[in-house]
Amino acid sequence: MDIIRKRTGSQAKSTIPFRLNLLFFIVFALFALLVGQLAYLQIVYGGKFQAEVDRTDKTVMKGSVPRGMIYDSKGRLLVGNSTESAITYTKSAGVKSSNIYQIVNRLTKYVKIDKGKLTDQDKADYILSAPGRSDKVAKQMPKSYRQASDGSTYSNAKIYQNEVKYIKEQGIHLSDEDLAKATLFKTMSSAYSLSTVFLKDKDLTSKEIAQVSEHLTELPGVSVGTNWNREYPQGKSIASVIGGVSTEKQGIPDDEINTMLASGYSRNDRVGTSYLEKSYESILAGTKSEKQVSIGSNNQVKKSTEIYPGQKGGNLNLTIDSDFQKKVQSTLSTEFSSAKAAGITKYSDGAYAVAMNPKTGAILAMAGVRNNPQTGKTTEDALGVINRTFVMGSAVKGATVLGALMDGVITPDNNTLPDNPIYLPGTPVKKSVYPIGTYSSLNAESALEVSSNEYMMALALKEAHADYVPNKRIKMNPDIFSKLRGYFNQFGLGVKTGIDISGETKGIEGSTHLNGQLKTGSALDLAYGNYDAYTLIEMAQYISTIANGGYRMQPYIVNSIQKTRNDGKKGAIESVTQPKVLNRVGFTNSELGVVKRGLYKVTHGSQYWTTGTRLRDLSPSVSAKTGTAQSFYYNPDDPNNPDPPETITTSLVSYGPSDDPNIAMAIVFPNLTSESGSYPQLVAHQMYEDYYKLTGQK
Repeated sequence: MDIIRKRTGSQAKSTIPFRLNLLFFIVFALFALLVGQLAYLQIVYGGKFQAEVDRTDKTVMKGSVPRGMIYDSKGRLLVGNSTESAITYTKSAGVKSSNIYQIVNRLTKYVKIDKGKLTDQDKADYILSAPGRSDKVAKQMPKSYRQASDGSTYSNAKIYQNEVKYIKEQGIHLSDEDLAKATLFKTMSSAYSLSTVFLKDKDLTSKEIAQVSEHLTELPGVSVGTNWNREYPQGKSIASVIGGVSTEKQGIPDDEINTMLASGYSRNDRVGTSYLEKSYESILAGTKSEKQVSIGSNNQVKKSTEIYPGQKGGNLNLTIDSDFQKKVQSTLSTEFSSAKAAGITKYSDGAYAVAMNPKTGAILAMAGVRNNPQTGKTTEDALGVINRTFVMGSAVKGATVLGALMDGVITPDNNTLPDNPIYLPGTPVKKSVYPIGTYSSLNAESALEVSSNEYMMALALKEAHADYVPNKRIKMNPDIFSKLRGYFNQFGLGVKTGIDISGETKGIEGSTHLNGQLKTGSALDLAYGNYDAYTLIEMAQYISTIANGGYRMQPYIVNSIQKTRNDGKKGAIESVTQPKVLNRVGFTNSELGVVKRGLYKVTHGSQYWTTGTRLRDLSPSVSAKTGTAQSFYYNPDDPNNPDPPETITTSLVSYGPSDDPNIAMAIVFPNLTSESGSYPQLVAHQMYEDYYKLTGQK
């Protein structure tokens, strides 16, 4: 037995070290493999993992910068930013509603918040956000609100939905204080992750600012900052042209949300919503600042490092002189008030005026008075110049005559035609304002001077190769509408001008056929301006094209774009608008001379029926064409009225000085109840006096 025990012990001694060594070897091998794998991951995928860590723990936050300013042609500030102290809130990622509830109840100890418009859903959300309240309500509500009929438990979202339903059923009764808190809770809860919203930016007292500043540590995400609002130091006479900016609540317009989000905007960013503010949004908005924030394990911002300070919005320098703009608006308002006092504005839409440099297309002034025929209330409406259309009447006859000259039916040396009225079967006689037989014949210049409708209709008959027998028949080439409009379009009538303001509309064309038959009478009406409708900016472009020798210039209101320095002052000029020729009208100098002499006679002629003599005494002299159109007032509340009241629209286009024009203008007083062409001339007279005085030409 001893021998056996000794052998067994020897064997044991030799076996144990072997097993230990094997175990150690295996452990060593596993550690080696682990170290190797770690090294492999570090070397091959280390950069990727580090980037993933950085992406998860570090987020870039963007901040708004001051919006660019808008100045007039003399450097006067038209639109600026007024800054006000504000209480802001930056929502951390993953923040719970109960956390927001606590912040709200702490913050309202230091800041007075007004109650806002809340739905029952908003009120219920606030009630359920109180610590433990959701669980308490869940226990109180019926079992059917927690479980389905088969005994399965509803999802958390469904249960919460039923909690809201239960609270509504029990009735929601909140004090004014709680309603204010619920309003604040809604604002903070609806904020997007890591976005900043304004909790109070109006009527914030110094005491409130001090108290919030002292307690920021107990108000995670809350801080004291500033907000801005657009202000108009020179008054709001040009505000409707400049347009508006959305509020933080409105944010990005729904129809542009996808495009703007893709461009780096946030949903609650304040952006230009109309006209210049919208057209030049990318310039005025500037470039947002960027901060890299580190998010802690509790989803709170732990550290913030500025990456890019942002670039303040660029400035716009306009072509408009604010002094001249104010005078034009004042003159227009005064004359419309005179028309109202005369009792002829019952159905009137208001009055509009625009002035531009015919050589460049630069807008010098835009003014408008919008009248509500139902209430008689008037408001400033400069944008009506580009987005409202009217039948302008005889003011378009310069284009009619030049079209006929280019068509070859008359020539500079042979343009005298009989001045006979037109008798169409079954319709009233078509004639001029003056009595039939006043003139046996007229040439083109005199026809413009006395505003002969007969002469313009005779031109249309020639261009249409018409077979016309008074009171018996009239047949026209079916292309007459397209021919007349083709010539008008070359001057800018009936087409968009391309002005650099969003929202421009174009003229409206009347129908060409009725029951399959060509509307020959309407074609004649078109020739003297009593059929198609045009915007006033189209009229200004048309008369400018005549004034400058045949170049249709694109109107513009922004003369240059200028950087903003860090101190808020204007910096270097980034770009200057260059005048743009849209097309050259194909008349000759001798053909243009016929019309220019006729437009000069409108203001300086000696005949009894000369139409524009109220502008005769201006120095330097001006040329013009008056217009009167018969129209009807269609009440928007009764658009199907079979017998709408008849109205008169008076208009005027002109340019000056006659020999070397540097200003062209168009004016319209639509839908008056009696004919009075004096108002556009009175407005034009004062506009020329003011402009000549401001530019030292008088």
